[in-house]
Amino acid sequence: MQLVVARIGRAHGIKGEVTVEVRTDEPELRLAPGAVLATEPASAGPLTIETGRVHSGRLLLRFEGVRDRTAAEALRNTLLIAEIDPEELPEGEDEYYDHQLIDLDVVTKDGEEVGRITEISHLPTQDLFVVERPDGSEVYVPFVEEIVTEIDLEEQRAVIDPPPGLIDDRAETASAKDPGDQA
Repeated sequence: MQLVVARIGRAHGIKGEVTVEVRTDEPELRLAPGAVLATEPASAGPLTIETGRVHSGRLLLRFEGVRDRTAAEALRNTLLIAEIDPEELPEGEDEYYDHQLIDLDVVTKDGEEVGRITEISHLPTQDLFVVERPDGSEVYVPFVEEIVTEIDLEEQRAVIDPPPGLIDDRAETASAKDPGDQA
């Protein structure tokens, strides 16, 4: 099974290093020197990691055969894809691979059916479940502990406790002024 582990950013320096946007919770495992990664587009790879280092909070990688800035810049926006065993689980107890979450049924804590997870959107601040509702519409559910209260892989479901307005139009509005107060 293939797992996107990073996206190549811009070239760094003149010796072929690139910045990478890490898309895995296990970069030390997936992006280690010697790792051979498939690419999207496939024509850019496979790429073998020669070296890796952190510079100013960003991961920099150098690939075998990429020796100058021009070659590094040609890799920009390429996705790096690792081959993993589908039975492999993340190290952390409350961590999941995307393929484990796709197709889970989503229900509220009260048992109301919301839909099915069709995609995981990885944003800079948090991940979102893209949930397809029974009517074909989509709703976006932030994958945060306060909202996604349980992931049950055996039962193939995700239980959510959505705030008002997240999955319906019944949003509560709070007023700073009590209606009984007179000005």
